[in-house]
Amino acid sequence: MPGYLVKFEAVSLNGAVDLQIRSLLDRQQYADPLGAAAAAGISPASWSLFGMIWPSARMLAGLMESFELQGKRILEVGCGLGLASLVCQRRDMDITASDCHPLAGDFLTRNAGLNGMGLPKYQNGNWETANPALGRFDLIIGSDLLYERDQPARLSAFIERHAEQAVEVLIVDPNRGNRPGFSRCMTALGYTCEESSLDGLQASGEGYKGKLLHYTRH
Repeated sequence: MPGYLVKFEAVSLNGAVDLQIRSLLDRQQYADPLGAAAAAGISPASWSLFGMIWPSARMLAGLMESFELQGKRILEVGCGLGLASLVCQRRDMDITASDCHPLAGDFLTRNAGLNGMGLPKYQNGNWETANPALGRFDLIIGSDLLYERDQPARLSAFIERHAEQAVEVLIVDPNRGNRPGFSRCMTALGYTCEESSLDGLQASGEGYKGKLLHYTRH
């Protein structure tokens, strides 16, 4: 599409087979000829964020290589390029990716093809609107979702609409200041939280500092 450029690279994930990923060339890319992104509330300044390979997304995808997923219906929230969803799909798990960006589904489909996978399951995941077709899930995952002040309340409400009564929620967070507010929202909804450090090296060799937020409700 005129307006943006892409690149291709191999993404390393904790000893697993690399993922071949098509992403935006840099954060200066932008194209919204039909106004779809604007209608979804995505500004020109943040338009490119979905198409970047973020450190927290790498960490979540690495966790999904070994996390117990069998028999669970899984939702990735704010998937962006969907690294974690691709790992789950490679493991033949029941994964649905979601995002509000109008191009996220297309990038996910193309990246699945680059890795020899079939058509992934994808649904619009705008936190502001109801989406009954999305359904409810046993495990909800996401990475670096709490970078704006209003997101703890919006994200927790979205999770509640799509969570089974007994559910796990895994959020990888790079020590954002909105993390405590999100945990308060989740506690009010009946979740317990276990927070653990993810400080260390990514599979790429780059350093990482962040937390794994593991919420459960039984």
